[in-house]
Amino acid sequence: MSAPAGHQRSPIVLEPMAPTHLVDVLTLGRELYDTTVKPYTSWSLSAVAGHMDADASACWVALDGERLAGFVLGSLGFEQRADWGNLEWIASAPDYQGQGVASHLVQACCATLTAAGATAVVTDVAARNTASAALMRRNGFKESVTVTLFVREVESPL
Repeated sequence: MSAPAGHQRSPIVLEPMAPTHLVDVLTLGRELYDTTVKPYTSWSLSAVAGHMDADASACWVALDGERLAGFVLGSLGFEQRADWGNLEWIASAPDYQGQGVASHLVQACCATLTAAGATAVVTDVAARNTASAALMRRNGFKESVTVTLFVREVESPL
């Protein structure tokens, strides 16, 4: 991995997400995700904490020393399928993108979910997010079902 000018990088280390990571995770997620594309791509503190506190938590962070390089949130159970895992939210900090950080996070999340009993892992990717779609394909995911989010805007009363 090449380091930006003036910054010597340590090896990236993956570890389970802890409460001390919450602020950095929420900050990075809000920086990278456009909530106008899909309204549920923004997470609250309680939602992230709930995932971390789950019996089969599949929440990981990638750290460069003390700096957050990326994160992933996963959980066991998807819709009515208790035996499926859900890779729900993943992000790599901009200067770590394209360096394998996200793939390591996907692999850690999937391994954790599989060890907890998942028979499949699902995720969704916005149609215009070609980088995430390629990441998922590189990590063994295949397109399965296409869903279009329909939105009906409510007009303000005069």
